[in-house]
Amino acid sequence: MASSGAPAGRAERAADRRQAIIEAAFETFIEQGYAATRIDDVAKRAGVAKGTIYLHFKDKQALFEELVRSAVVPLAARLTEPPPATGSIRAVLENFAGNFVREVTTTRRGAIVRLVIAEGPRFPAIADFYYREVVSRGMAGMRALIELGIARGEIRQAALKDFPQIVVAPAMVAVIWQGLFGRFAPLDAAAMLRVHLDLIFGEGGSA
Repeated sequence: MASSGAPAGRAERAADRRQAIIEAAFETFIEQGYAATRIDDVAKRAGVAKGTIYLHFKDKQALFEELVRSAVVPLAARLTEPPPATGSIRAVLENFAGNFVREVTTTRRGAIVRLVIAEGPRFPAIADFYYREVVSRGMAGMRALIELGIARGEIRQAALKDFPQIVVAPAMVAVIWQGLFGRFAPLDAAAMLRVHLDLIFGEGGSA
């Protein structure tokens, strides 16, 4: 009788190889950019044959998309969760801002965001994908929070619901600044985001 553990073992090894490929792609895209990255480079870093990558991903774009899904999409998904029934909207945004600084601004995820900004115009397919999977979801979640803040009287500028980009703009500035100028003029992104929220909600912090 064949052991039931063999298929499970093969599946586990395949999952490990897939994860190693994604991790290698992460490092390679960051180092070389989207245009210059080759599947051969990723295979060499992952320690697998080039053909092994094609067993999991049809091309470089599919590999990049999976990288975004695993590293960035979950952060945007947090904004699409139902707004809190109680507590202040400012507190929710302060928590999101803190997580963004810890998990994006000062990490490799920030480099992926900068890559999309830099190379998206030349490769519209990756920009389109990033918009669908990350930006549109994040903006919808942010708009829902703003509308709730307006309804509760926390936000007095009703027109803000039409421009959720205003709320997240400092986060993008922090990502860009960190990559370009952080070594010359370190930016306290968390403090900047708190000042920005003061401008939106008024001074005094969360309730």
